[in-house]
Amino acid sequence: MKPRFVGPASVPLVLASKSAIRLALLEAAGLAAEPLATNLDEDEIKAGMRAAGATVRDTAAALAEAKAMRASARRPEAFVIGCDQMLDCGGRWFDKPRDRAAAKAQLLALSGRRHTLHSAACVARNGERLWLEVTQATLVMRALSDEFLEAYLDAAGGAVLGSVGAYQLEGIGVQLFHAVEGDHFTVLGLPLLPLLAFLREHDMVPR
Repeated sequence: MKPRFVGPASVPLVLASKSAIRLALLEAAGLAAEPLATNLDEDEIKAGMRAAGATVRDTAAALAEAKAMRASARRPEAFVIGCDQMLDCGGRWFDKPRDRAAAKAQLLALSGRRHTLHSAACVARNGERLWLEVTQATLVMRALSDEFLEAYLDAAGGAVLGSVGAYQLEGIGVQLFHAVEGDHFTVLGLPLLPLLAFLREHDMVPR
């Protein structure tokens, strides 16, 4: 089914990412967004932010803005959405695992502990930042046995490599958790409700 609310035909909406889940969230909300990968060197930005003593929250915001601005340079006429999500557990920053072994090690580090997800979104147009929002969600992972972890990794497959926490709460990853505190969309990596409010103010969706 085609999205109901696509915004003015003369003002396209671009997502500065190839993230399938973020595209799906926008589409489910009735928005037609064109994906545009930025190929940003995120590790370099993170290293610079760490060296400057930046917080996890500020780093997520900086990454989202950098993606939006880079894509806006290529599509200046569009409303460009840049997003990023970072995970902090006791002061340790987590990235997407590179392979199954790294995913297991990461889940063991999170097992039985509380961690925070910081999800940032930025909108740019004509190379100018128009809006930026960062939301947080706190998740409590249950204590995971080695037997359960192996079964989980078998069932989840390559999907565990697609998120900073090596889990997808919208799927089998929900079995990892004891409690979730915060907005569901934040956990999925997009502050969707604040974004929709911004787009309404700019007549990209009906009021």
